[in-house]
Amino acid sequence: MTKESFLDAINDRILLFDGAMGTEIQRHNPKPDDFPNSQDGFNDGLILTHPEWIRQIHQSYLDAGADCIETNSFGSNKIKLAEYGFGDETVDFNKKIATLACDVCKKYSDKPRYVIGSMGPTGYLPSSDDPDLGQIPLYEIREAFELQAKGLIQGGVDALLIETSQDILEVKLVIEACHNVMSRTGKVIPIIANATLDQYGKMLLGTNIQAAYTTVSDMGIDVFGLNCSTGPIEMIPSVRWLDEQNEHNILVVPNAGMPENDDGQAIYKMTPKKMGAALGDLLDDYKKVRIIGGCCGTNPEHIEELRRVIDKKANSIKG
Repeated sequence: MTKESFLDAINDRILLFDGAMGTEIQRHNPKPDDFPNSQDGFNDGLILTHPEWIRQIHQSYLDAGADCIETNSFGSNKIKLAEYGFGDETVDFNKKIATLACDVCKKYSDKPRYVIGSMGPTGYLPSSDDPDLGQIPLYEIREAFELQAKGLIQGGVDALLIETSQDILEVKLVIEACHNVMSRTGKVIPIIANATLDQYGKMLLGTNIQAAYTTVSDMGIDVFGLNCSTGPIEMIPSVRWLDEQNEHNILVVPNAGMPENDDGQAIYKMTPKKMGAALGDLLDDYKKVRIIGGCCGTNPEHIEELRRVIDKKANSIKG
């Protein structure tokens, strides 16, 4: 049986993404030797040394009720991989990551499950005048993401997710990269473009939600979203404005509340119940919100609660 397409699914019902990857990796208490070439913190590199950890994390979120899992490829564009010595392997690296996630999803037959190709930032800010972060040729950024998108598509992802974006110019370059690869390969899949906003509704370089959305909304994207940086409450004004545009479907994937500093570590204290209530209110109030999930500080317990919220609303509509 042919799987329902990702876009048909979000038009039919609310889809649930998974939660954080990094904190779940930490539950395995990794040591430097667990990473490729003992490069501590090279989480994406676990595809080579501990793929069973990543498989288990994907399974934990699917068991919690997630409809979609994100590939463990947040830092797998060529520029980031080059920092760990794997830049020349970008395509195969991403293909391996995507293939693993797809293989995990194939084990579930209760309902369609989707694999979303995660594409995080390069760490550069091409819009800025910063002598270190702003001075990079734009074609290098575009190429870095073309190689990543190619690998993710070859690995079988159902959509591409541009996430935790700090610079709207980089978002434009990633969107262009995705279209370029799809044009060359003839394989067209949905593109989700996210902006990451602070508690005042602005990206790192000061771009507000209106400017960010206007910049990319006509670039052939399928969903526009918000992820990371804040909790769900702080996202409400931006979600309200996006919903009023009545154009693109909206993704909302917040942290488990605003981060709190505890001895130099960011701690996220929003409980699954509180997060479920907050995102449930968003679903009630803003009909263009079609995807929810969790970012930093969330775990399978948060996703399980969000599953209950979505199912309760679906049952009340049927009733």
